[in-house]
Amino acid sequence: MRHIISLLMENEAGALSRVAGLFSARGYNIESLSVAPTEDPTLSRMTLVTIGSDSVVEQITKQLNKLIDVIKVIDLSDGDHIECELMLVKVSAIGKNRKEIKDTTEIFCGHIVDVTDKSYIIELTGTGSKLDAFLDTISHNTILETVRTGASGIGRGERTLEIK
Repeated sequence: MRHIISLLMENEAGALSRVAGLFSARGYNIESLSVAPTEDPTLSRMTLVTIGSDSVVEQITKQLNKLIDVIKVIDLSDGDHIECELMLVKVSAIGKNRKEIKDTTEIFCGHIVDVTDKSYIIELTGTGSKLDAFLDTISHNTILETVRTGASGIGRGERTLEIK
């Protein structure tokens, strides 16, 4: 099962390395990883996606909580949450292909952020499945380059990741 794990950690050199090391030492794979400082510059929020059974993810969570830099860990997949991913995709846009790509981008609520006489760069946000659907909709021959951030997530309602 896919799990989105979010953690609050000290914003210090080596903290990311220790989290990644925990995963690799135990043979767990990180599907995607995103980390940035929070509104408090001494803290970072890391969001990672991994695949595993509930018991494996419970073990991962326990191990993460033991790391000295980690303040709090939450598995967002355990409750209501919002997740979003950003994708930039450069596509070949020549001739009649230009209009078709522009229309498809609009249908998916994307934005063309760069235009040349031969290509577009498209910015698209949403769930991973939405981004996958966009890529499946356009011709794979037109895709020149793709960059994705991986999932970021936040709990809905009263569910927060904060120091109490």
